Amino acid sequence: MIKTLAGSLRQYKKGSILTVCLSILEAGVEIVIPLCMSGLIDYGVERGAMERVWEYGAVLLALALLQLAAGTASARICARASAGFAANLRQDMYDNVQTFSFSSLDKFSTASIVTRLTTDVTNIQNAYQMLIRMAVRGPVMTVFAMAVSFTISREISLVFLAIIVFLAVLLWRIVRGVNPIFGQVFRTYDALNNVVQENVRGARVVKSFNQEEGEMEKFGGISQRIFRDFARGERLLALNTPLMQFFMYACMILISWLGAKAIVAGGNDPALGLTTGNLTALISYAIQILTSLMMLSMVFAMIAISAASGRRVAEVLEEGTDIANPQHPVREVPSGEVVFHDVCFRYASTADRQVLDHIDLRFRAGETVGILGGTGSSKSSLVQLIPRLYDVTEGSLTVGGVDVRNYDLTALRSAVAMVLQKNELFSGTVRENLRWGDENAGDEELERACRLACADEFIQSLPGGYDARIEQGGTNISGGQKQRLCIARALLKRPKVLILDDSTSAVDTKTDGAIQRAFREYLPETTKIIIAQRVSSVRHADQIVVMDGGRVAAVGRHEELLETCGIYREVYQSQQKGAHGDD
Repeated sequence: MIKTLAGSLRQYKKGSILTVCLSILEAGVEIVIPLCMSGLIDYGVERGAMERVWEYGAVLLALALLQLAAGTASARICARASAGFAANLRQDMYDNVQTFSFSSLDKFSTASIVTRLTTDVTNIQNAYQMLIRMAVRGPVMTVFAMAVSFTISREISLVFLAIIVFLAVLLWRIVRGVNPIFGQVFRTYDALNNVVQENVRGARVVKSFNQEEGEMEKFGGISQRIFRDFARGERLLALNTPLMQFFMYACMILISWLGAKAIVAGGNDPALGLTTGNLTALISYAIQILTSLMMLSMVFAMIAISAASGRRVAEVLEEGTDIANPQHPVREVPSGEVVFHDVCFRYASTADRQVLDHIDLRFRAGETVGILGGTGSSKSSLVQLIPRLYDVTEGSLTVGGVDVRNYDLTALRSAVAMVLQKNELFSGTVRENLRWGDENAGDEELERACRLACADEFIQSLPGGYDARIEQGGTNISGGQKQRLCIARALLKRPKVLILDDSTSAVDTKTDGAIQRAFREYLPETTKIIIAQRVSSVRHADQIVVMDGGRVAAVGRHEELLETCGIYREVYQSQQKGAHGDD
């Protein structure tokens, strides 16, 4: 995990190293200051020598300014390095998500990816900032302060050495108890974000079924789980401060008592025993050591919180795609001919059932192919293999006579346009959404594609026409309008293969027929694959494939299938009765 996360440091490695160096310098200067204070008291104040007071005072001022400069520079560079590290992490995660195949995306929910990109990265940023500054400064302060303290008085130094060991054990137990609690908290965050996303996306459904109270209860239940887990963790972490304060004051009292006895016994003579200046330095070092331990306890607590976040971020960064370019890819798709040769497919290698079972099909370039079948017959799975959204498990699939696994992914997907069952429009203008198909398309090309998709008329009626604003997800237009815009966007790619996955289900039969005619007239070279529920959408296709349970039940034209395929005949007759019943 650490190695994976460290790969995102890149240009901020130098800043991180410089922060560590400056933190060590800052800690070293702070160690020297109590020694100077001791000299000022013993050789200046106690002896009434003002010249020594001025000398030590000047040195203390210089040290204070040096510590201020080192601390300020360290804090500024540390903030920049940690923020830059977090920015790199977010970018690396987002970039890697863009390479995911559909099988990789199936492993992570949308809510989980959002949580990892936001909350988890923020936790890592905070932990890293504390790590390269406080986690360096704390141990350096503790080791140096202990070393100098032992040179002053070994007997008294043993007191807070014993306290430090005891306190360190207690702090370790606290941190160890907190770690699994916060791991659970971030998993619950995923569930919370999922509920919010579902509710916002399905707001119209929630309101139409009067389920607001149920959704609020669901959200409240998950929120309460986060509250309970956080409260448990924070109760443990809350022990840090009172423990540190108790031991700090206990240590100071013990040192003061033992130091006072030593000073009285030695008559405040440096040659005979402890001096007032020495005692002041020891108290300062005790405070420094215990403060450093408090800082370290905060660092450990933050690391405990962020360890779970680090693992979750590393999971996304380490997730590799099982679909990648071959070593010497083919960069041009010669035609839209599609051939399935004994194709089998399953979503996971451990799955018991094949999604597609020994498929043999051939779609000639320029043909219109219809695909029908009941729910769960694997129609969508079949066509998603063509642009390599998934890879075949067995057999081979060729486009233009070349196995799709031998193509450059960009070239293949540029030649295959898909209008999925659940297509997305993005926030922006109509024109910006259409140019996803071709970013260089001119206004005439946009309008032509929209006329083919029967979208031009409703676009012209929108306020602003092609510059009308589309809300995220296309929520401010109807389902049929959204589908037609998605079809127009796909047409702008000028594809060799056009796949429509039930993408005219929200338009009327008249508009559906007009779109089909436009395809036949204006896209004669393009192979058109249409998945539909209505027989009327595919009855004029060059061939119709009937799917059943992941197998090809029949292939033929409309008239042939009426005679030879019971599934097709049953669907056709039921739709005919429904149409007559509506009349």
